Amino acid sequence: MGAEKQYFVKENEFIVSKTDTKGKITYCNEPFLRIVGAKATDLLGKPHNIIRHPDMPRVVFKLLWDRIKAKQEIFAFVKNKSFDGGFYWVFANVTASLDAQGNIVGYHSVRRRPNENAVKFIEGVYKQLLEAERSGGMDASSKLLEKILKENNTTYDELVHKLQRG
Repeated sequence: MGAEKQYFVKENEFIVSKTDTKGKITYCNEPFLRIVGAKATDLLGKPHNIIRHPDMPRVVFKLLWDRIKAKQEIFAFVKNKSFDGGFYWVFANVTASLDAQGNIVGYHSVRRRPNENAVKFIEGVYKQLLEAERSGGMDASSKLLEKILKENNTTYDELVHKLQRG
């Protein structure tokens, strides 16, 4: 099997999507369609995880969902797949969309080009987390992430922001 083709988010471009409360895509902008290699009709109404890359540890998405369901924003490095079998990395900001009463009505994600050195570091971390998940499930992956953060004397949020800043 040949190597996957890597795509890159343009320097000054933002990839934007919105989902309903179940994670089904309700909006996607042109840069998102272009990097995924899709038409709006290919994505609208589909679960956002249609573009999830198998290299992504589940623990990262658990952390993401725990945060946004609690109406907190989260930043994360995410590897997604495009429809032609390629992939791309993003630095994502994900938040809940709230109505006037403060109820969650959906989710909103804005992604930008990640720091290349950050991706190199995070790829190594994600490989370790995936191995832990394969052998010991989500619990093992979660414990390993806590251990990595403790060893680096940092929190998840501090780590991702520091990596993105370079």
